[in-house]
Amino acid sequence: MPGRFSRTELIFGREAIENLSKCRVAVFGIGGVGGYATEALVRSGIGAIDIVDDDKVCITNINRQIFATTSTVGMYKVDAAEKRLLDINPSLTVYKHRCFFTPETSKEFDFSQYDYVIDAIDTVTGKIEIIMRAREAGVPVISAMGAGNKTDPGKLRVTDIYKTTVCPLARVMRHELRRRGVDKLKVVYSEEEPVRSDDAEVSCRGHCVCPPGTQRNCLSRRAIPGSTAFVPPAAGLMIASEVVRDLIAKKAREKTTVQ
Repeated sequence: MPGRFSRTELIFGREAIENLSKCRVAVFGIGGVGGYATEALVRSGIGAIDIVDDDKVCITNINRQIFATTSTVGMYKVDAAEKRLLDINPSLTVYKHRCFFTPETSKEFDFSQYDYVIDAIDTVTGKIEIIMRAREAGVPVISAMGAGNKTDPGKLRVTDIYKTTVCPLARVMRHELRRRGVDKLKVVYSEEEPVRSDDAEVSCRGHCVCPPGTQRNCLSRRAIPGSTAFVPPAAGLMIASEVVRDLIAKKAREKTTVQ
């Protein structure tokens, strides 16, 4: 009988959909990139998802974040996300983590529970910690590089971190990962040169409108990038595609090995 995932089943088959329903994916950062990755995973039939974010929805998120609407402004992002995701699939298991992921808070997470990890946060120390913890646990991880200040989703690429160019964040990550002996990492990044804007009238730097109680408001951030409604979401959907196809391929290999 047709159901929520029957159209996906027509492509990947029933067994693949059943396998996805048994998988648990952790998404660190559910903003412009991570939010779309999260929803695409749930719409693909992932059975359990961890969403990790400490931010509240801000009105300036509405232009690009799928969980940001007028009605969710002021809500914690993980709360807004949980409500929407369970409306998509009531059978989904949602693990909410309302925290800012750092090396200090990483102790709260058991990476061995995950089938896949998505790094969609914007701090280098946090990204490195996610990658190293996933590596120690033997769990595949995909990392989002910079999606801000970009206008062309056609310049997005999926590749290894050591094949990236242009992206300043990727350059820093290459250096830090090489120091730690990490020889590969799947990433989504943009080959587009960043667009810069110095319009002080609309910058959050001088006009922060974050909801009261926001842990990291605009004044605490290193930079306030411009962003569009199409580049971060496209990056998030590319990430979800990689995760779904990797998980399906992994389960197929495991079945072959057992046989």
